[in-house]
Amino acid sequence: MRKIILNAGALLDKVRKEAPVVHHLTNWVTVYDCAQVVKSFGASPVMAHAAGEAADMADIASALVLNIGTISAQMLEAMKIACSAANKKGIPVILDCCGAGATAFRDASCFELLDKGRVDIVKGNASEIARMAGDDARTKGVDSLDDGKDAARTAQKLALRRNCAVVVTGKEDVVTDGRRVFIIRNGNEMMAKVVGTGCMAASVIGSFAAVEKDFVGAAACGLVCFEIAAELAAKQSKGPGSFKEGLFDRVYLLEKNIVRDLQQVYTVDTASGG
Repeated sequence: MRKIILNAGALLDKVRKEAPVVHHLTNWVTVYDCAQVVKSFGASPVMAHAAGEAADMADIASALVLNIGTISAQMLEAMKIACSAANKKGIPVILDCCGAGATAFRDASCFELLDKGRVDIVKGNASEIARMAGDDARTKGVDSLDDGKDAARTAQKLALRRNCAVVVTGKEDVVTDGRRVFIIRNGNEMMAKVVGTGCMAASVIGSFAAVEKDFVGAAACGLVCFEIAAELAAKQSKGPGSFKEGLFDRVYLLEKNIVRDLQQVYTVDTASGG
């Protein structure tokens, strides 16, 4: 494993310059936070859940983010419509398999989206990704019951099987397409104390993937920027409330030189296993 420097600051500037539209069919619990983090990064969020407009909205977007955190039969149908439209347009589709492994309905919904459409980036915690890879993983609500030790191998397996990028979030994040593996060690433990940081991460990834066709690089750069902002916010916060407020400010004020200096990214030699 060796440390590398990603050109995340340049990609951050590109998001701000292009201000891509990021269409969401996402978790009702965190819908505001997802919209705000996208806006703070400089992109343009759209939260359109109705099946009647899902295709039209996807057609004007630069990326589509699907999050099953509050999935229903009606939302699943809208997601499939939006995914089909996004596939026809050729924009990236990000699936946050929030809570996969908790119920059979969530699992079935994720697998239906993966089987019937093109998903470019699959994101989840260690147990959610393990479930998507076919393992008998357990999830407690939206919290992982997997310690993440085998997260990289599991993510690689899923990435190669589904021909997509896979993101595993946790104390260390894993981003892989099955061949390249990035390990990200940025972030702060306060992120786990705030509802919605995982959902926000998917929205950030969508914003960066909207302007960068290398989805592994886009996801890694997005997470680096988001988690560095979290580190800076945590230094001035007194608890979850002030941290969340500070997080949006720090995202908005983030500078290229700060991203370059604070990023902690490593690459794994997949041939040797480390």
